[in-house]
Amino acid sequence: PFFIWYTILQSEFLIAFKFAIAVVVIACPCAMGLATPTAIMVGSGIALGRGILVKKGSALEIISRMKVLLLDKTGTLTTGIPTMTDLAAVAGVDPDRLLECLATAEAHSTHPLAQAVMRAAETAGIRPRDAEAFEERGGYGITCDYGGYRLSVGNERLMEEEGISLKPLVEKTRTLAAAGKSLIFVAAGTTLVGVAAFADTLKPSSKKAVTELRRLGIKTCMLTGDHDDVAAIVAQQAGVDLFEADVLPGRKQDVVKEYQQSGMITGMVGDGINDAPALASADIGIAIGGGTDVAKETGDIVLMRDDLMDVVRAISIGRATLSKVKQNLFWALLYNILGLPIAAGMLSRYGIILKPEYAGLAMAFSSVSVVINSLLLKRVEKQI
Repeated sequence: PFFIWYTILQSEFLIAFKFAIAVVVIACPCAMGLATPTAIMVGSGIALGRGILVKKGSALEIISRMKVLLLDKTGTLTTGIPTMTDLAAVAGVDPDRLLECLATAEAHSTHPLAQAVMRAAETAGIRPRDAEAFEERGGYGITCDYGGYRLSVGNERLMEEEGISLKPLVEKTRTLAAAGKSLIFVAAGTTLVGVAAFADTLKPSSKKAVTELRRLGIKTCMLTGDHDDVAAIVAQQAGVDLFEADVLPGRKQDVVKEYQQSGMITGMVGDGINDAPALASADIGIAIGGGTDVAKETGDIVLMRDDLMDVVRAISIGRATLSKVKQNLFWALLYNILGLPIAAGMLSRYGIILKPEYAGLAMAFSSVSVVINSLLLKRVEKQI
C-alpha cells in the first residue's frame, strides 16, 4: 500500500505511511491463530469436567469424524467382574481337587476370569498350591507343572493345541455356552478333567451407549476372545452392529487396520493389556479409566469412569468443538477479507478511511470475539 499510494498515486508520505500501518495492523493473524487453540482448550475443559481426559488436542477433532468404533467386550461392554457359576468335573474327579488345580494355575494371573476363580476358591476354603514352569499365553490360557502333571487351563484353542479331547464334557460344554457363559477347561497331562463356567453382565449404560452411537451415525463392532456362542448372546444384548469372536490379542490390531484401509476413521475402546496395540493403532484410542495402566497410557482419551456413555459425550464435545473452530476461522477470515481493502484505502474516495489506531482496535476486537465465541461452547455442557 505504501508503494502504491506514495509512488503511483503520488500521495503525501504521511498518508501513504498511515495506510501502510493500518494494513499491517489489520492483517495481524491473531484471530486466526486463536481460532483453534481457544476452542480446543474450552472443549478439553468441558470434557475434563465430565471425567473425560483428552490427552492431545487433535483427539477432539478425530473423534468428531469417527465412523466406526471397535469395542472390547470384557471390562468395556460388560462389568469385567465375572463370577464362577458352574464347575463340572469329569466322572471320577473330585470337584474340590479340580478347583484346587484351577486356582493353582490361575493364582498369578491378572485376567478377570482368573480373579473370579480365586474368589470362588477362597469362598470354598481352598488355597492355591505352588506350581512350576508357569506360563501365561495371551488368548489361550495358562500351563504349569503341579502334582506331577502338566496342567493346561484355558480356552478351547489351548486344548486343541495341547491335543486334549473335549468329548468327556461335550454336552455340558454346549449347554453352558448356549447360556452365554465363558468357559475355562482344565486338563492334566493330555486328559480333560473339568470345565469352569463364568457369567459376566452388561454394564447398565452399555446398551444405551450403543444405541446413541448408532444415532450419531457410528458403526459399532464388538471384539472378544470368547467362543462364538457366548459372543453372539452378548452382542445381541448390547445391540452392536457386528461382532467377531475367538479374537486373539494381535487380531484386534489387524481389525483396526482393516477398517482404516477401507477409508473409515476408526476408534477403539478397551481396558486391558491385550487392547493396548489396537488402542495405539486406532485413529482414536479410548481407554477405560478402571483398566490397566498400559491401556490408559496408550489411549488418546481416558474415561475416568467405567461408563460407556462417556464415549458418546466425548463425541458430542468433539463435534461441537470442531464446529466452533470452523466458526472462529470463518469470522477471522471474513474480518481480514473485509478489513484489508478498507485499511489499504480502497474506499477512501467515498470518505471511508481506517486510521491505524482504529485498525488496532478492530484487530483486538476480532481476537476478543473469537475467544468469546469459543467460550460459548460451554453451553454444550448442559446438553450432555
